[in-house]
Amino acid sequence: MPFSLPSRFTSWLKRFWPERSLGQRGEAAAARYLRRRGYHIVAHSDRAVLGELDLVAVDGRTVVFVEVKTRESHDAGHPSDAVDTDKQRRLSRLALAYLRRHDLLECPARFDVVAVTWPAGARTPRIEHFKNAFESAGIDGMYS
Repeated sequence: MPFSLPSRFTSWLKRFWPERSLGQRGEAAAARYLRRRGYHIVAHSDRAVLGELDLVAVDGRTVVFVEVKTRESHDAGHPSDAVDTDKQRRLSRLALAYLRRHDLLECPARFDVVAVTWPAGARTPRIEHFKNAFESAGIDGMYS
């Protein structure tokens, strides 16, 4: 039985553009959400030795480090609950390295968390944005 043209096209697309993971779809949705609110996204998945920054954006004159947490449901807790003290400490170190690398140490910066809940089968996610979600974690508020 021959393949129909739509199924051939679909299989071709999947070969060259595989389906994205839930986390990747959540990050893309968060970036779209922030752009619609006037943020300028300057980096996606910025990798360093210490880890990865999900999104780096500019809001006015402030550099914003955005941690995106995506879940299918709240069964295991709210997505933002995953940004615990250890995660905040790692993000603080990553942010400092990013600011140093791009000569931005004099710029104001903050940490936002975007919680994306995307149930299986849903076309669109629920997005919650927590501005200034936490202060830099370290010794006496300074980066360690």
